[in-house]
Amino acid sequence: MKLSARNMLKGTVVDVRKDTVAAQVQVDIGGGNLVTSTITADSANRLGLEAGKAVIVVVKASDVILAVDD
Repeated sequence: MKLSARNMLKGTVVDVRKDTVAAQVQVDIGGGNLVTSTITADSANRLGLEAGKAVIVVVKASDVILAVDD
């Protein structure tokens, strides 16, 4: 698999919560860091996502916004 995205983080699925349309997938990327992604339930099923499965988190975004309280 080759992708144009450069932000790729190897991790392990720790939790998958699915309903009929969407799935929320939590991935441990090490160092005490978790990434949560919302994908379609169909995609989660097709990828066979379940706790313990090794995955690669691919981040492709045109904007990253940071905010602080005044």
